[in-house]
Amino acid sequence: MSQTYPLVCTRGVILFPEQEIVIDVGRQPSLKAIENAQDNYEDKVVLFSQIELQKDDPTMDDIYKVGTLCEIRHVRRFENFLRIKFKGLDRVQLNAWEQGSLSDIAQVDILHSYRQDEMEEVALVRMIANEFDTMGNAEKFLSKELIIELSKGIGADLLSDRAVQAFPLSTERKQKYLETLGINDRLEMLLADMEKEKKMSEVEQKINETVKERIDQGQKDYYLREKMNAIREELGDIGSQDQDAEKIRKRLEENPYPDYIKKKVTEELQRYEMLPMASGETGVIKNYIDWLMDLPWWQETHDNEDLNEAQRILDEDHYGLEKVKERIMEYLAVKQMTNSLKAPILCLVGPPGVGKTSLARSVARALDRHFVKISLGGVRDEAEIRGHRRTYLGALPGRIIQGMKKAQVTNPVFLIDEIDKMASDYKGDPSSAMLEVLDPEQNSMFSDHYIEESYDLSKVLFIATANYLENIPPALRDRLEIIELSSYTDIEKTNIAKEHLLPKQLEENGLKPSQLKVSDKMLLYLIRYYTREAGVRQLERTIATICRKTVLAILKDGKRSITLNKKLIHEWLGNEKVDYGKKEKKDQVGTVTGLAYTSFGGDILQIEANKFDGHGKLILTGQLGDVMKESASIALDYIRAHAKEYHIDSSDFEKLDVHVHVPEGAVPKDGPSAGVTMTTALVSCFSNIPVKANIAMTGEVTLRGNVLPIGGLKEKSLAAHRSGIDTILIPRGNVKDLDELPQEVKDAVTFIPVSNVKQVLSHALVQ
Repeated sequence: MSQTYPLVCTRGVILFPEQEIVIDVGRQPSLKAIENAQDNYEDKVVLFSQIELQKDDPTMDDIYKVGTLCEIRHVRRFENFLRIKFKGLDRVQLNAWEQGSLSDIAQVDILHSYRQDEMEEVALVRMIANEFDTMGNAEKFLSKELIIELSKGIGADLLSDRAVQAFPLSTERKQKYLETLGINDRLEMLLADMEKEKKMSEVEQKINETVKERIDQGQKDYYLREKMNAIREELGDIGSQDQDAEKIRKRLEENPYPDYIKKKVTEELQRYEMLPMASGETGVIKNYIDWLMDLPWWQETHDNEDLNEAQRILDEDHYGLEKVKERIMEYLAVKQMTNSLKAPILCLVGPPGVGKTSLARSVARALDRHFVKISLGGVRDEAEIRGHRRTYLGALPGRIIQGMKKAQVTNPVFLIDEIDKMASDYKGDPSSAMLEVLDPEQNSMFSDHYIEESYDLSKVLFIATANYLENIPPALRDRLEIIELSSYTDIEKTNIAKEHLLPKQLEENGLKPSQLKVSDKMLLYLIRYYTREAGVRQLERTIATICRKTVLAILKDGKRSITLNKKLIHEWLGNEKVDYGKKEKKDQVGTVTGLAYTSFGGDILQIEANKFDGHGKLILTGQLGDVMKESASIALDYIRAHAKEYHIDSSDFEKLDVHVHVPEGAVPKDGPSAGVTMTTALVSCFSNIPVKANIAMTGEVTLRGNVLPIGGLKEKSLAAHRSGIDTILIPRGNVKDLDELPQEVKDAVTFIPVSNVKQVLSHALVQ
C-alpha cells in the first residue's frame, strides 16, 4: 500500500537503512519538506538522490526511483541552511511526485530485502569478514567499532548496508546497492568491491613508496650538496663552481637534449662537483661538458621549398654551371616530394678559381641553411677528423664536430674544401676517417673520440671540393657524387666579369657604375693578355687593381668618370703579361703542338724534336715525368719498327742522336697524353716533312700504334681554341666527350677522331 512523505532531493548522497548521516539542507523546497515533516509526518521524510548533481530544480525524471525513508534525529539551524542528522529506516520505491500545499510530497512503496541461499549467505559473510582482516587500509573508511562488530558477525542485511555506507564508492554504485534487494547479491557486490579496493590500495602504496624514495633521495642529495658546500667554504674553495653546476642543470631541464646526453652530462657534473677548484681536472671536465651542451642536438632550420626562388638565387650568384644547379634543384624537388631524404655527398671537382667554394655558399643561400666550411689541405693526422681522446692534454673534438658547433644546427650546408689535399703519415690516414663522415649509410652514428657519444650527421648536406679527382682515394671517391666544373671560356669569363666581378669590385671600392666604364672588348683584352687561368680569381684581382687606380685618379686628379682603354690598361697594369695565341705561325719540321691539362685548366705545349750526328741516343729535356719519358721511348721504338713505311733510313737510328724538348723547362710536366705528339714530332724530324701549324693533338700511343683515350678534353680544347688552332686530333674513344664542349668551341674548331698513328700522321704532316 502506497504512503506519502515530504520529499528531499540530495546531491550525490545516499543513505542506507539503519545508518545515520549528516546533511546540509539549503534549497527552499527541501527546507519546506523538513518543516512539513516535523509538523505533520512525525519527523519522517524520503531522500532521493539526483542523477544530475548540478541541477538546482530537479523533476521526477532527474532523480533515481529508489530512495530511503528516513527519520529526522537532530536539526541545527544556521543562517542560510539546516544541518540535519538523518537515520535510515527503509528502502522505498517512488511512484509519484505531488505538489503539496506545504511542500513537495512523494508517493512511495516500502521495499523489503529478502534472504536467498542461507549456506551461501554464511560463506559470503565469512569471506567478507576475512577480507576486512586482510585489508590494510580498512580503518580509513570504517570506524573501529564497526570493524569490531563486523568481526563478531552482525546480520548479513545490516552488514552490506553498514559497510557500503562508509566505503569509497561512486554515487552510481551506491545507488545500485540501494536498488538491490537480494541480500546475497549485495554481499557478492561488496566482496568484488573490496577486492578492487584492495588492489587499488596496493597500487597506491607502491606509488607512495616510489614518491617517498624520490623525496628521500632528493633530500639526501640536497643535504650532501649543502654539506659539501660548507666544507668548501671552510677550505676557501667556494666560488663559481657551484654556480656553473646550477646553470648546467637548469639548461638540461629547460632544453630537449637526448636522454643519453642528459645522463652523460649528469655523470660528468657529479664528478665536477666532487673535485676541488684547484684540481687540474675540473677544467678538463668543464670543457667537455661545455662541448656536449653547445653542440646542436635538436636544432634545425627549415629548407626553402620554393623551387623558383631557389633557382633564381643560384642563377643570380653564378653564371653558367648548369649541371651543378640542375643537381641542386633535383635534390630540392625530391626532398619536397618525399618530405625526407638522406643528404647526398656532392663533390665539385675543377681547377682553382672556377667558383667551387662560392657555389657551395650559394647552395646554402638557396636552401636557406646555415653554412660552415673546413679546409683539409695538408691535414695528415686522423685526429683532425675524429678528435683526440680526452686522456690527452689539450684534447679537442675533430674538425667535423667543431664545424657542427659553429653551425649551431643539425642540418647545415657543410663545405669540405680541398679534399684531395689530405696526406697520411704515422699518425693515421685522415682520408679513411672521412669515410664514416661521407658515407650516408654510416654518418647517422658518427663517432668522435673526444665526444665519445654518437652524433647524427645524416641531415647535413656535405659538399666537398677538389682540384684533381685522381688525388682522391678510390674508397672515398666511391662515396662521392662527382660533379666536374671545367675551365671557363673567354665568353663565359667576360659575362662573369660583367655581371658579378665588376659590380662587386665597384661596390667594395666605393665607385658608382658611371664613374668607371668598362666595355666587353676591354674585359676580353684583360682576360686574354693579363690573366692565364682556368677560373676568374686572377681576373678579379686585376679588376680590383683597376678600380683602385680609378679611385686614386678621381680623388687625386679630380676626374669625374673614366672609360677604360688599352692605353690606360698599359699605364696601370704594365705591358701584356700573357702571350695569347702561341701557335706556330708557319709549318715546321719536328715541332708539334700538344695539349696539356694543367692547374690553370688547359694549355698548349710545343714539343720539339731534333737529330744530329751521334750514337743513337735519346735525349729528353723539359723536366718530364716518368710517364712522358716512357711515351717518348714508345714513340721512338714504334718509328724504328715502322721506318720503311715512313721512308726513314733505319741506319739513322744508329748514327744519329735524337733530342726531344718540351719548352718551359722549369715547369714539371707529366701525364699520359703526349704519345701522339712525340711520335708525330719524331716522324717529322726523321722524314724532314713539316707539321701543319694550325693543328694540335692529344692522345697516348701503344707500341702497336693504337691511340688511347685521354682526360680533360674540354680544358685542352679550350686552350687550343684560345691559341687560334682550328683543328684538333682526338682519340676516337673521346668522341663521346664532345657533347660537353661549349658550342662556341665546336663552331670554331674541327675535331678529327683518330684510332692509330697512321691516321694521325696523314692529317698532321704536310703532304
